[in-house]
Amino acid sequence: MKILSIQSAVAYGHVGNSAAVFPLQRIGVEVLPVYTVNFSNHTGYGAWRGPLIPPEDVREVVTGIEERGAFPAIDAVLSGYQGSEGIGDVIVDAVARVKAANPDAVYACDPVMGNAKSGCFVAPAIPVLLRERVVPVADIITPNQFELGFLTETEPDTIESTLASADLARAMGPRTVLVTSVERPDREPDTIEMMVVDDSGAWIVQTPLLPMKANGSGDVTAALFTAHYLATRDAAEALARTTSSVWDLLRTTHESGERELKLVESQDFYANPRMQFEVRRLR
Repeated sequence: MKILSIQSAVAYGHVGNSAAVFPLQRIGVEVLPVYTVNFSNHTGYGAWRGPLIPPEDVREVVTGIEERGAFPAIDAVLSGYQGSEGIGDVIVDAVARVKAANPDAVYACDPVMGNAKSGCFVAPAIPVLLRERVVPVADIITPNQFELGFLTETEPDTIESTLASADLARAMGPRTVLVTSVERPDREPDTIEMMVVDDSGAWIVQTPLLPMKANGSGDVTAALFTAHYLATRDAAEALARTTSSVWDLLRTTHESGERELKLVESQDFYANPRMQFEVRRLR
C-alpha cells in the first residue's frame, strides 16, 4: 500500500506528517510525505520557528512525484490541517491527478477546524473551503464531533444526532465518516467514543477518557484508520484496530508525564493492536 500524505512537519514532537508517517510505516505502508510547513514545533506552544511552505512549492513537490511515475501506484491521498486556501487548492488538484492515474485511489481528509473545548481555531475561510470544495471530493473524512457539526451546520450531541450529522456529511460526497471525540450526556463517566459510518452500517467504540491533551493524536488516528480501512474494507475492523493502537499510544504518553506523543515507544501497539475494546454495531 502507498499513501501520499500532504501535511505539516515539525522537528520537535509529533503532529501532521511527523505524527502520521511512522505509524503507517510500522504497519507496512509506503508513505510519500509532502510537507506544507517545516516548523520547529507545533503552534500550541505559542512560539515556533521555521517556514510555511508556499502552495506553489508544495505543488512542485507533488508534480515531481508525478514525474517519477508514482501516481498509478498510490492507493490514497491523506491530508490534515490546511493552513491556507492555497494549500487546499493544491491538495484537491493532487487528488484529481492521482485519481486520473489510479481510479481506485481514495482521498482521506481530516477536516481540521477545532474542537469542543477550544472552538474553531483556523482562519475563517478554511471551514468554508472544507465544506464547499474539499469534503465533497473526499472518500473518507475523519472529523471530531465538533468539526462534524461545523461541516454539516448541526449540533450533534447524542448517538442519534451524531448519526444524522454523519449521514448529512456522507450526502456531501464522502462515503465513509469516522467521528472522533464523540461525547454524549448519557455515556458512562470518564469515557469517550469513536463512531464510523459507511455504506455497510454504523459502529461505535468506547474507551476510558485519559485526562490529557495530545497534539497529533488525531493525525495518527486518521492515518491508521485510512490504512486499516483500505486493507480490510471493513469499517468495524478498522475502527477496532485504530482505537486499540491510539489508546495505547495515549496511555503510554500519559504515563510518561511528557507533553509530546511517545510515538516511537508505542510502535508495537501499531503493528500488534491488543484489540481490547468492543466495537458495537449501531445499525
